[in-house]
Amino acid sequence: MIIPALDLINGEVVRLYQGDYAQKTTYSFNPVEQFQLYQAAGAEWLHLVDLDGAKDTSARQLTTIAELIEKTDAKIQVGGGIRSEEDVKQLLDIGAQRVVIGSLAVKQPALVAEWMRKYGPEHIVLALDINIDDAGNKHVAISGWQESSAMTLEQLIEHYQAAGLKHVLCTDISRDGTLQGSNVALYTEMTAKYPDIAWQSSGGIGGLSDIADLGPTGVAGVIVGRALLEGKFTAEEAFQCWQDA
Repeated sequence: MIIPALDLINGEVVRLYQGDYAQKTTYSFNPVEQFQLYQAAGAEWLHLVDLDGAKDTSARQLTTIAELIEKTDAKIQVGGGIRSEEDVKQLLDIGAQRVVIGSLAVKQPALVAEWMRKYGPEHIVLALDINIDDAGNKHVAISGWQESSAMTLEQLIEHYQAAGLKHVLCTDISRDGTLQGSNVALYTEMTAKYPDIAWQSSGGIGGLSDIADLGPTGVAGVIVGRALLEGKFTAEEAFQCWQDA
């Protein structure tokens, strides 16, 4: 399925280029109205990133997030700077269906696996952003993509499978924000290797053909952000394209 995405800073819809706060585009869309439009077009799930919370957990936009959840009928998964169990609990308590956990899943895998068991793997999405080296090794990035960890994508997946891992949102960093297409080979490989995991592709969608290319890969969801905000195609066109893929 197509999962439309919004990134928020101070309640405003923005996009960062490859995670860089210095390369920010701000859009005039009202986030509540935008999510409602996506839901009306057919979205069953929406993806929200709290970039303020990602930078500083004390600045988490809980009031704005709660309003978005309350006023949108679609289910919403929320990420951005999840660093404590209280962060997870707060988001689930205000109605988020899934909490998206990134760097902490790499830095403290035992802790995040414990949350997965406690709150249920259906409520936790691992956001694993990767740099692929010349040898094809998929190193998971941390700290807002500023550094690569020694951990590979496969090593992390196999650790979390013991805790019942169900959802992985995987981004090839080199594709994010480029509108140059997704890493189709990556998702084809991962869905074949770990078929019990619902993979979400992220990064690079620039046209309907990019969505169509992902159809045969077996991904469960396609995150689409910038292309929708910039009118490369409509949400309705994206949903129809996915059905036809």
